[in-house]
Amino acid sequence: MESIKVIFWIALFIIFYSYLGYGILLFAIIKVRRALGLGKPFAGNEDYEPEVTLFVAAYNEKDYLDAKVTNSQGLNYPQDKVTQLWVTDGSDDGTPELLRKHEDVRILHEPARNGKIAAMNRGMKHVTTPIVIFSDGNTNLGKDSIKEIVRLFRDPKVGCVSGEKRIYSKDADAAAGAGEGMYWKYESQLKKWDAELYSVVGAAGELFAIRTELWQEVEKDTLLDDFMISLRVAMKGKTIQYNPEAYAIENASANVKEELKRKIRISAGGIQSVVRLRSLLNVFKYGTLSFQYISHRVLRWTLTPLLLLLLLPINFFLALEEGFFSVTVFNVLFWCQVAFYAAALLGWFLENRQIRLKILFIPYYFFIMNLSVFLGFGRYLKGNQSVNWERAQRGASEQVVA
Repeated sequence: MESIKVIFWIALFIIFYSYLGYGILLFAIIKVRRALGLGKPFAGNEDYEPEVTLFVAAYNEKDYLDAKVTNSQGLNYPQDKVTQLWVTDGSDDGTPELLRKHEDVRILHEPARNGKIAAMNRGMKHVTTPIVIFSDGNTNLGKDSIKEIVRLFRDPKVGCVSGEKRIYSKDADAAAGAGEGMYWKYESQLKKWDAELYSVVGAAGELFAIRTELWQEVEKDTLLDDFMISLRVAMKGKTIQYNPEAYAIENASANVKEELKRKIRISAGGIQSVVRLRSLLNVFKYGTLSFQYISHRVLRWTLTPLLLLLLLPINFFLALEEGFFSVTVFNVLFWCQVAFYAAALLGWFLENRQIRLKILFIPYYFFIMNLSVFLGFGRYLKGNQSVNWERAQRGASEQVVA
């Protein structure tokens, strides 16, 4: 019995640490460092304006490309220093033809569809600017995004800069939209603290940049290109910094089914990344970066979801031993878990009936996130997750930014 209790408390601690404890610890460390006058973030130089390539790997993006090109042309950065490079391999909806109407856009196109990574590997051979900025074809960038990104590269220690992903939101958001928006707000804060401590642990594919000289080709079957590219830059001794003033904005997934599709792919890619970046688990070699990587990413993609699955039956056994309706810590924790999963189930039930209560979106989205890890792990083991992105359907555009 005592050994079961020990397992229970260890499992509960790891779960708490993965989702909240690491953030609390980061906050405390940052506060102490600031009090000691250490670790002040590099301010950058607003007059630093190197030539950049705005790189978009696009597949069948004709519905978004005019808005994307117009948005890119209107960014607050000298346009003679910006090269728009689109790689449209495999697109058969007229995307390359429509892009050719824009004189200042460089297009690389091959009929065969070999996946985003193959397109990026091919396109990077044509990049000649010192900094390359990656962005998705269906996202718009904040007006000062390029300026805010490149100024951090003035620090020679910085090898990669990640922008912020923002989600259009509205008062009547579906669970997918509200949950995704709240999740990214929390992630954004963690990234700020990660960057201040040492380095962000992975960039957001919607908007990130690297020094072109640090690029290395990525395996063609890679699922999370942004994560692998940015972490390998960090493994070379450079840091990944984060600037939320540089942001990409897109619509949330149209519904939970579409969001689950997206999360499953990310989870499969997460497992793949942990395997391929296993040397980064060596805290003696990578120090703070390893600590951040394990705390912020590895636990969420591996051990924590498994412990969540085991925690409820273990808690049930311990509560049964003490009597379900007696007031003990194991009983309280058991009924708290029951209430949480009941709230997630109720959120699913109401969402399917178009009845939306935001208070239920957090447990519902949390459940979806962890369910996707198990489904993604299954896909990784079977090897049937295609490298070709199957885009999740997105909701309609709104004006309020989350």
